[in-house]
Amino acid sequence: MDNRDEVREFLTTRRARITPEQVGLATTGSRRVPGLRRSEVATLAGLSVEYYARLERGQIAGASSSVLEALATALQLDETERAHLYDLARAADGIPTSGRARRRGTTRTAASRLSLQWALEAITDAVAFVRDPHQNLLATNSLGRAFYAPVIGDSTQHKGRTPNLARFQFLDPAARDFYPDWDLFAEMCVGIMRTEAGRDPHDRGLQDLVGELSTRSDTFRRLWAAHDVRTHGAGTKRFNHPVVGELTLVYEELAITAEPGLVLLVYTAEPGSPSAERLRLLASWAASHQAEQQAENRAEQQAEQ
Repeated sequence: MDNRDEVREFLTTRRARITPEQVGLATTGSRRVPGLRRSEVATLAGLSVEYYARLERGQIAGASSSVLEALATALQLDETERAHLYDLARAADGIPTSGRARRRGTTRTAASRLSLQWALEAITDAVAFVRDPHQNLLATNSLGRAFYAPVIGDSTQHKGRTPNLARFQFLDPAARDFYPDWDLFAEMCVGIMRTEAGRDPHDRGLQDLVGELSTRSDTFRRLWAAHDVRTHGAGTKRFNHPVVGELTLVYEELAITAEPGLVLLVYTAEPGSPSAERLRLLASWAASHQAEQQAENRAEQQAEQ
């Protein structure tokens, strides 16, 4: 993930999606490529053609905030894309994150903290889990373990590898059953990963994951090449759980300030809705399943003695 390549491809794809009509320019002559010409973007941003061409070649280091703001306006970037542009510029200047210090190698330790696990388990009527920038599912509450059984169960077949939402999305056929809106989920997943890559283009773990998914999934490779970015935040998602069926859940993403880079996600259902009833059924099933496993473990221990 060379930062200059990231900058060049991001600016090129943003330029290609805007038509002259969208920015009030008259269409003159034939156009060999879609979108605006470099000279048109330069004019809209109030920059020289030579300087904009330099930026689009990836030489964004040292660009001022006023230049970045003018460029974001000219390219009609949304809030997430604008933040991504600033992240790319910070990374080019040697500042790998946007306003947050990231401590490498601490995610597993953070996820094993008892206080964090206690906080998760205190959430009893909703799915709650902790995710890192690599889409690893680091910790869950009881209902979360039952909810993500298709993800967690599959991961145990891969030498104890941490459950990973991106690998499940693109490499496990079960994902298309679990996510009724699979195409939308795929775009969201890649967009979030693109945002993280902009924050820290030298993140080796993320580079390795992108390389693996690019090699094994044509869909991932196509979406990654689009350079679309997004943040999670809040919204609504549909799931098809193998135990309780269809669920429509709303989600909220919360930053864990004690562990920069980690987020807590909570999925809940509208009170009184069919999905709320199905979540209760799933919680009951999870409790029964856990009790059965504990009984089996006790029986095995007694047999060994």
